[in-house]
Amino acid sequence: MGNTFDVNKEYGVVLEGGGAKGAYQIGVWKAFLENGLKIKGVSGVSVGALNGALICMGNYEEAESLWKSLTYSSIMDVNDEQMDKLMKRNLKNLSLKELTKDTTRILADGGIDISPLRKLIENWVDAESIKNSDIEFVFGTFLVSKLKEVEITAKEAEKSNLKDYLIASASLPAFRNEKLHGMKYLDGGMFNNVPVDMLINRGYKDIIVVRIYGIGLEKPIKIPKDVTIIQIAPRINLGGILEFNPDKIKRNIDVGYYDGMRCLRSLKGKIYYIDSKYTEEDSIHQFVNINEAAKMAMLEYYKADYTNASINIRKFLETVCPNLAVTLKLNKDWTYHELYISLLELCAKTLRIPKYRIYTEEELISLIRDKYELMTRRGYQFPVFHMLIIKMMTL
Repeated sequence: MGNTFDVNKEYGVVLEGGGAKGAYQIGVWKAFLENGLKIKGVSGVSVGALNGALICMGNYEEAESLWKSLTYSSIMDVNDEQMDKLMKRNLKNLSLKELTKDTTRILADGGIDISPLRKLIENWVDAESIKNSDIEFVFGTFLVSKLKEVEITAKEAEKSNLKDYLIASASLPAFRNEKLHGMKYLDGGMFNNVPVDMLINRGYKDIIVVRIYGIGLEKPIKIPKDVTIIQIAPRINLGGILEFNPDKIKRNIDVGYYDGMRCLRSLKGKIYYIDSKYTEEDSIHQFVNINEAAKMAMLEYYKADYTNASINIRKFLETVCPNLAVTLKLNKDWTYHELYISLLELCAKTLRIPKYRIYTEEELISLIRDKYELMTRRGYQFPVFHMLIIKMMTL
């Protein structure tokens, strides 16, 4: 698999705010490291600021270990079991008495107590390492008393204050808001959750934005013509911003890693991650050489005349393929390569082949064939259309 990014360039990375969803950004960082991506600067708010600090510290293994150890009580003064049931909407087994007690306490205290988060940052964040990092780090918070955004540049901030400002950047409205150096701050993501402007204003031309779709405002900004913005974003729901569930965190790290690899190495697929060596010509060749019985079955499915064997190939390309593209909801300017990949994904999804792995076309076809034979032997009944597609792609 060859890199498609210019690894000789230096990139700015924007980390969106979004609480527990930030695990995704750790996975993307792993993909950056594996591909030798040079990070010149990072901007972030909320959890994006915390992850930016970890990136500047430079120890991926420790950062991943930290994230995988997180629970609800690592961030907030809450009961893990109660929070887990609440997040899963397991109301039947939720203790309403305890929930009412906790809610009353939170309201009386002016918000959720995040003393555990403060302790976590105190223990894990190395201010000296961040300030001495080769990576420029800027993050945002919101100064409530003056109703304005505040940008903190790590190298310029007092070392003794850096951890406090990171906490300020992650102070969600639901959290108990305590004064910092006599002033009140609010989560930076509330008013600028995707701080691209912080890097543009500092002269960055190549910027990667890592989206997690947290709660907050996206400030409208004008992108200069000489600035290139590349976005890495999840195609699945990462969960809630307070969903510090260890299983969900692990999954989101994996999703971030593979989405990062998809972007950096131009992997194909919308659901799966396919290291495709096929060209458009190769894909057409695959359709032309489909088993004759499978070809006729698809012509019959779409009610096309297949009695004249001499033109069946042309009818397949001109009738079946466009109909398949419509069925799969491909764009009007679809290509045969895109169609081929989409059909492979349909087969893999139908057969519940694991998503989080990088496949070649040949590997995926082999797995589809084996899984189909196994499930058929066990008596599994496939929908007619799906069965025809699987046979078409594997016979």
